[in-house]
Amino acid sequence: MSDLSLATGEPPKRRRRKADMAQIIGFLILLAVTAAMIMPLWFMLSTSLKSTKEMLAYPPSFIPNRFEWGNFKELFANSELKFGQQYWNSLIVAGLTVVGTVLSSSFVAFGFARYRARLSPFLFMLLLSTLMLPYPAIMIPQFLLFTKLGLHDSLLPLILPNFFASAYMVFLLKQFFSSLPNEVYDAGRIDGCRELRLFWNLTLPLSGPVLATVAIFSFIWSWNDLLAPVLYLDSQENFTLPIGMAAMLSSKFRIAPWNLMMAASLLSVLPIVALFAVAQRRFVQGIVLTGIK
Repeated sequence: MSDLSLATGEPPKRRRRKADMAQIIGFLILLAVTAAMIMPLWFMLSTSLKSTKEMLAYPPSFIPNRFEWGNFKELFANSELKFGQQYWNSLIVAGLTVVGTVLSSSFVAFGFARYRARLSPFLFMLLLSTLMLPYPAIMIPQFLLFTKLGLHDSLLPLILPNFFASAYMVFLLKQFFSSLPNEVYDAGRIDGCRELRLFWNLTLPLSGPVLATVAIFSFIWSWNDLLAPVLYLDSQENFTLPIGMAAMLSSKFRIAPWNLMMAASLLSVLPIVALFAVAQRRFVQGIVLTGIK
């Protein structure tokens, strides 16, 4: 009998039985939480495959009696919804947002991480202080600026601000860039690399995890953004997915097309799930490594 058994006065078999029971209870709790989180997704998938008649039936069925795959086809075929165009608009905006945010934020972060100037700490704190500004505080000045430039009702107001760095992304990237050893840059300078080549050929290739993190965050924020498209876009042809799906309920359908809404929601989730599945390992590494410094 072990020392622990002697100290507790409890046989080892009983202790193992209690440990097994605790594991079973923990597993059941985890299973219940997982089921609660999956239920909305299952309801979305089930509704997207129902006909209009079955969609309105009460009580609702968890499994459609007949799978209406034509709901997905109708999303793209219906000229009134313009779902295909809106999907493409969202891909353009989110893709260029990722490119602009990664390039501009990494360039600014490289400057703060590698160069020491008298006002660098003050400028960095000033940059981070902009995180405390809510979007409504800059919404009206930004709207007036883009209106004066004649860019209203176009995708450019949703794209251009991302090419001027994001304070939060600069913070993440600076934390990682500061952890890179100086010997790497000294070796690059000995080989004749100038500062831009140090940034492009050394820093970025070594920063895959944190760049993946920034790309995923930027894509998700842009993909799900509703306020900015509502502010700048008027034409249905220029709508992105969030505003297009919101406008779907106010379309000329006699009955709210919840089955089409669920089909559109399912398709809108796919790019985010695919992106996270592809970059999951690097995403987790980026979150961990940016906190090391």
